[in-house]
Amino acid sequence: MSKIIEHFKTLTQIPHCSKEAEKLLDFIVSFAKERDYSVEVDELKNIFICKGTATLCLQAHYDMVCMGKAPQIETYIEEGWMKAKDSSLGADNGMAIAMMMQLMDEGEALEFLLTSDEEIGLIGANEVAFDLKSKYMLNLDSEDEAEVYIGCAGGADITASKTDTYVEGKGDCYEVAVKGLVGGHSGVDIDKGIPSAIKVLGEYLFDHKVTQLASIYAGERRNSIPANAVAIIRSDKVLENRGDVKVRKLHEQPLVLSEGQKIIDLIHCFKHGVRAQNDELGIPDISINLAIITADEKGGVVIETSARAMDIDSLETLTQETTAFFETYGFEVVVEDKYPAWKPDVSEFTNLVSKEMKSVFGKTKMMAIHAGLECGVIAEKYPSMKFASIGPTIRYPHSSREKVKLDSVEKTFKVLQGIITSI
Repeated sequence: MSKIIEHFKTLTQIPHCSKEAEKLLDFIVSFAKERDYSVEVDELKNIFICKGTATLCLQAHYDMVCMGKAPQIETYIEEGWMKAKDSSLGADNGMAIAMMMQLMDEGEALEFLLTSDEEIGLIGANEVAFDLKSKYMLNLDSEDEAEVYIGCAGGADITASKTDTYVEGKGDCYEVAVKGLVGGHSGVDIDKGIPSAIKVLGEYLFDHKVTQLASIYAGERRNSIPANAVAIIRSDKVLENRGDVKVRKLHEQPLVLSEGQKIIDLIHCFKHGVRAQNDELGIPDISINLAIITADEKGGVVIETSARAMDIDSLETLTQETTAFFETYGFEVVVEDKYPAWKPDVSEFTNLVSKEMKSVFGKTKMMAIHAGLECGVIAEKYPSMKFASIGPTIRYPHSSREKVKLDSVEKTFKVLQGIITSI
């Protein structure tokens, strides 16, 4: 097994969920210093590592989306793919860090920028202010071999909240649950036909004319397509299983939300998924993920969504439309963690990266991705720098199905070595 894969396996044993990645930060800092690299860490816990006079900066994030049993990660290999047992793997973006570790082992004169909390809104990248000297930055957060990414979507998290009151209900009590759907990345997988547990649950309740909602806990992460959703309801009619919806009668008589029917109607009417396709790029142009809904015992109702668009105007329109939609149901709306799109840009650097890609894979193409890469944010801070993004093939990130193609890792590292040599 290659040194890169060994490095990655080491990383999987160090907890680094978003907001809880201090142990990995300490490990990376120590690893770099032991190899005579200079290291800076800022207030947002971004890490800047450097040796010599560098022309190229390699960039990645060091947090991961923890799904299933993560951060307890047990890896295994099946038919050339590395996977994790009942958890997300963290190849997004841990495999990039493993490549960086190998380059540090080899003593390469490079800059390395590792940002914090990318997976929950590019939080670290938004505050990066290190004195970078490089002319070029290569992001290592893409997920398809032989492709050079030159643009990405912008995004925003839109959260709606309100306080409801509880009233007496009537009829029998049921738990209505959708559990264990496949989930996926709310950007790159949003057009893959992956069902949303929230929408499946909502359609069942709407179709059965359920109006009494006691509680709902649905979804896992803002940037993940919901895999699980559970509601406690009351109904005068007998309810039974249907497809992925499992129904269990409970011997309880809970109070119900006075406006529970509105929440069910909201789920039914919300247009989750792709809103517009970009035919030129062959990817979604506008999308939104109905990510999380919770209603607690105090009557607090919170709905979280992640919106994406390939240009700033479309993102602004989507944000306004979504805000207005929630407001018609009496919610207060907050827009946060907004980040810009990275407008596709062909340069001498992207051409060089494309050339090296073709020399290893025998083919290449320049692409844009319907997900947030940190290039868009960082490019605004370093306007004279040229950017590109590459990465090994990773499937189903942000889910317990996440897997990485091992020969793709080795070939992508060869591309990276070629880029370093050429520059």
